Amino acid sequence: MEDDAPVIYGLEFQARALTPQTAETDAIRFLVGTQSLKYDNQIHIIDFDDENNIINKNVLLHQVGEIWHISASPADRAVLATCYNHTLDSKVLTCAAVWKMPQESEPGSHESPDDAASAAHSLELLCHLDGTAHGSTACQVYCIENAHGQLVRDVDFNPNKQYYLASCGDDCKVKFWDTRSVTEPVRTLEEHSHWVWSVRYNHSHDQLVLTGSSDSRVTLSNMVSISSEPFGHLVDDDDLSDQEERRPEEKSQEPPQDSVIATYEEHEDSVYAVEWSSADPWLFASLSYDGRLVINRVPRALKYHILL
Repeated sequence: MEDDAPVIYGLEFQARALTPQTAETDAIRFLVGTQSLKYDNQIHIIDFDDENNIINKNVLLHQVGEIWHISASPADRAVLATCYNHTLDSKVLTCAAVWKMPQESEPGSHESPDDAASAAHSLELLCHLDGTAHGSTACQVYCIENAHGQLVRDVDFNPNKQYYLASCGDDCKVKFWDTRSVTEPVRTLEEHSHWVWSVRYNHSHDQLVLTGSSDSRVTLSNMVSISSEPFGHLVDDDDLSDQEERRPEEKSQEPPQDSVIATYEEHEDSVYAVEWSSADPWLFASLSYDGRLVINRVPRALKYHILL
């Protein structure tokens, strides 16, 4: 059976901010933030209809500036946070705020044709996040000296083995670390030919790792050697009856090796973000700077191999 074709959605403006709607576990939904210097920026709510392989959208205005990062609340699907640049008196300020989406844009609401043609709804400001009183804000918890030869662009923790983390950077590498001993990475991937901007573990099957790069490619890797899922069945030979003795090929079977499963090349610009769906662990989205959002699936052969 052939794998389903990717689904592509084009935004009007450039973009680099992408997140799944974490609190939504029934519908496949992503949020995308734009970066425009001339026009009001937007947050696109992207609903993916898996049965019909189509995308439905809703657009909200983010009038305070270009969006550099977006996060969805894990508890309230109407709440999100953005990091953005705001221009004031010829100065560019880096700001952050928490927002609430209007009720009209929440799942289950229905617009009439007249409403759909009208101007996009605006976000409701809940609060600004002012970090000046607390010094600089950073997202890295552990200090790993010289982790990459150049700038580190992203980190992500293994959701099931939280002493494992993955990092990526301008040296074109993805490195996997055990925070209990950080003298050397436990694994290194060198599949990209340019800066690697994003790395994400799959939350249900942590051997699946996504990366996105300025080489315009998205890579799906199967890192089984550092996965939380054991290989094979943990049954001793002494527990088997004569009729249940292992076949020779089962005795000699070796664990699968770490490998790159697929490389996706639907983008034509730098891929700044890759994210797994919160509702479907076999589906993911990637976003490139030209405003192209691509939704793809894990190859079915690998999916069935993991499940069976």
